[in-house]
Amino acid sequence: MAEVKLEHISKVYEEHKNDPAKAKTIDDISFTVRDKEFLVLVGPSGCGKSTLLRMIAGLEEISEGNLSLDGQRINDMDPRDRDLAMVFQNYALYPHMTVFENMAFGLRLKKISKSEIMQRVTETAELLELEDELHRKPKSLSGGQRQRVAIGRAIIRRPKVFLFDEPLSNLDAKLRSQMRIELQKLHRDINATMIYVTHDQVEAMTLGTRIAVLNKGKLMQLDTPMHLYDHPANKFVASFIGSPAMNFIRGAFENTNGKVVFKCLDSNCNIVFDNQQQLPVAFNNNNIELGIRPEHILIDSNSDGIDGELEIMAFENMGNELLLYFKLQEKPLIVRGKIMEDLAFGQRKKIHFMRDKMKFFDGANGQILT
Repeated sequence: MAEVKLEHISKVYEEHKNDPAKAKTIDDISFTVRDKEFLVLVGPSGCGKSTLLRMIAGLEEISEGNLSLDGQRINDMDPRDRDLAMVFQNYALYPHMTVFENMAFGLRLKKISKSEIMQRVTETAELLELEDELHRKPKSLSGGQRQRVAIGRAIIRRPKVFLFDEPLSNLDAKLRSQMRIELQKLHRDINATMIYVTHDQVEAMTLGTRIAVLNKGKLMQLDTPMHLYDHPANKFVASFIGSPAMNFIRGAFENTNGKVVFKCLDSNCNIVFDNQQQLPVAFNNNNIELGIRPEHILIDSNSDGIDGELEIMAFENMGNELLLYFKLQEKPLIVRGKIMEDLAFGQRKKIHFMRDKMKFFDGANGQILT
């Protein structure tokens, strides 16, 4: 069993103690990483995700709260005694050593026998498809191969928990995609507890059993990838998870001829609700932001009713789909749809919002209205 539990964990930097905005890099975070789970910590740069990972590893001091591994408090335990293995962004390989020597280095420090070292290195190299590279040095390897060596050096120790700090950020897009698949397979093969830090929400959605979304040192939401996507707790999570991002439209509800209408502030769209069950309880709030994902907006769908007629600002032909950018308020409204012929800038299209896919957020604090 390898369960990691965080209880009211905070990180306070003494040099900023007189500035509350900077003092707490991590602010009262609590959650449990389950045994054999692949938990991803995701958020924008500076949100505290790498600091939190380093606190789990023992590389950063915990200012407040309790950190436990399998029920044992490890706040004051040395990193080498925590039975955790960390894979860094920059690989941290020894350049003068071969792949074999890099992978075997930690075992030799532990006085493991030569025969067992040979067995473990061979098994790990086969798992990571590195058996033909054992004689080579890091400078002659590709970025993906170096990252696999760094992962292999962690695997070979057989720790209770693996910690990954943005391990794919130095790779190009194609190689990142390949490595995501390899990490998924690796998690299935070794069936270990993994905590993974990234700023890339696509990476988080692809890899995570569950995802913890952080912002400004606080935990915004912790849930499965699809539940985060479909049921965000607030505007930040809704905007961060998903590519392209969720659209947000500012407006207010009005009662018109016995029906409730959401009126956009610029009056370019008016959304009529025949069924008030589709609305949040607090729909009488005058400061509201409607959120809807690009794939939940229909174009030229007369049978479903027209919610507005908007002008095309730009479009991207992705080959298998089309991204359309319509002029609406401060940011364009993004619509994902099928390939269309004869598109032109300035052209106007009728749009319809899928009522059951809308989210409503409090315009003041960003919390979802239910």
